[in-house]
Amino acid sequence: MSQKTELTHPSLAKADWFAWPETRRLFGVLNAQGHETRAVGGAVRNTLMGRPVSEVDFATTATPDQVTELAQDAGLKVVPTGVDHGTVTVILGTHSFEVTTLRQDVETFGRHANVAYTDDWALDAGRRDFTINALYVSADGDLHDPLGGYGDIAEGHIRFIGDADARISEDYLRILRFFRFNAEYGAPPYDADAVAACLRGRHGLEQLSGERLGAEMLQLLAAPGAGDALAVMFDYGLLVPLLAGVPLIEDVERLAAIDQANGFEPDPVQRLAALAVMVAEDVDRLSRRFRLTNAVTKRLNAASVRTALTGEMSESAAKGQLYRLGETAYRDSVLIAWARSGDGEDHRDWRKLLALPDRWQAPEMPLKGADLVELGFSKGPQIGQALKEIEEGWIAEGFAGSRAALLQAAQDILVRSRNQTGAEAH
Repeated sequence: MSQKTELTHPSLAKADWFAWPETRRLFGVLNAQGHETRAVGGAVRNTLMGRPVSEVDFATTATPDQVTELAQDAGLKVVPTGVDHGTVTVILGTHSFEVTTLRQDVETFGRHANVAYTDDWALDAGRRDFTINALYVSADGDLHDPLGGYGDIAEGHIRFIGDADARISEDYLRILRFFRFNAEYGAPPYDADAVAACLRGRHGLEQLSGERLGAEMLQLLAAPGAGDALAVMFDYGLLVPLLAGVPLIEDVERLAAIDQANGFEPDPVQRLAALAVMVAEDVDRLSRRFRLTNAVTKRLNAASVRTALTGEMSESAAKGQLYRLGETAYRDSVLIAWARSGDGEDHRDWRKLLALPDRWQAPEMPLKGADLVELGFSKGPQIGQALKEIEEGWIAEGFAGSRAALLQAAQDILVRSRNQTGAEAH
């Protein structure tokens, strides 16, 4: 029987964020008077995985009142951002650090819990979600790993701490977080016990707000392994009820391949559109389900409009689409149409279409409604219909028509309309 090799824990003393003057100062301030403070969570995890770190959180044996007093005595600003849960935010220059007192959850109510402060690091680790988030770094750079999280990072193993059912019942959003963390940090196969617990707790997702579900879903879609995570969720019957619709996972996988091959940043809104938007009704459902912002809903609505975009279309036709859709919706539509076409991620024609906004800016329509009023058009639907006809002709001519030519076209429409009205009167 093979045995696991004992991993030597590295020092993080040379990590960029660890050497920030603000980090060093905060360690010094909070470790005064015999307290112990360690960095915890995402900064530690990402450093061990060679990923960028944007924010640093701390855990400490000092109570929130003690943290506040120590920081203020040192001239630092303190904000009681989550004091009921033992968290305050300490601000040093342009950096904000969340500092949370070691705690254990005595009783949980979904997201909320009655907590008791402790000085036991193992108890604090035990109330977290995944082992890879229960890693600590002390002021000397030493890594403290009470639950084997470093080994799980090395193996790409996303594992709940302790009893998976208990962790999920504390906050059912951890079901989606499990799949998102696998998509972001993990490697297949997924932890079988964790997947089974997610399946048993799936009805708890119905208790969660749309905003929380939507935010977590968008983060999952932006992750490198989103396609695998979605496939596992679908296989276990979790994805269809979450979306309240049938997902198009292969389109997301192809879109991800296009992003990767071309160096594009993953766009979760594009991927949500590829996954779950075929018609406008899909957008309405997703917007209500996830309480999406107006900006996101607008982009999904644009993606739901069937366009004539194909890899073989002419540049003049593509310019017409870019003019009608606007740059953001055009790029979304090109990428989604590319993914759904099944064409390869290095397809030259699709790349050319996608780059169109970089080399051509859509002009502004030379005529306005006021111009037609001056010509004698009656205010109302007649102006809108005339402008649409003129605009379509202008687009068909490659946007080449001058203002004078368009005014003449408007005059012709007016004359035609009056003649038709006169004929009908007789």
